[in-house]
Amino acid sequence: MRWTKYYLPTLKEVPSEAEIISHILMFRAGMIRKVSSGIYSYLPLGLRVIRKVENIIREEMNKKGAIEVFLPSVQPAELWKESGRWDYYGPELLRFKDRH
Repeated sequence: MRWTKYYLPTLKEVPSEAEIISHILMFRAGMIRKVSSGIYSYLPLGLRVIRKVENIIREEMNKKGAIEVFLPSVQPAELWKESGRWDYYGPELLRFKDRH
């Protein structure tokens, strides 16, 4: 796909919340946008960069004979309770109530 087809909202002004140089550069290059405090959306260019880095890491890990895992974001509370982490991380975790 041509770059002219990408959504690349570049910025000339540095956002006030951007303090770290990498953060400033990603904002200005149109890689990320802030959704809310601590939450960012990756725009097409930013996502493309992430995918390239993932592939480089994946290739190097494959050369070493490593295997990749993909863990679920939602996990049963029993796993956390069994490991003793439920009380430690509990307030930070997203919790759902099972209605079935």
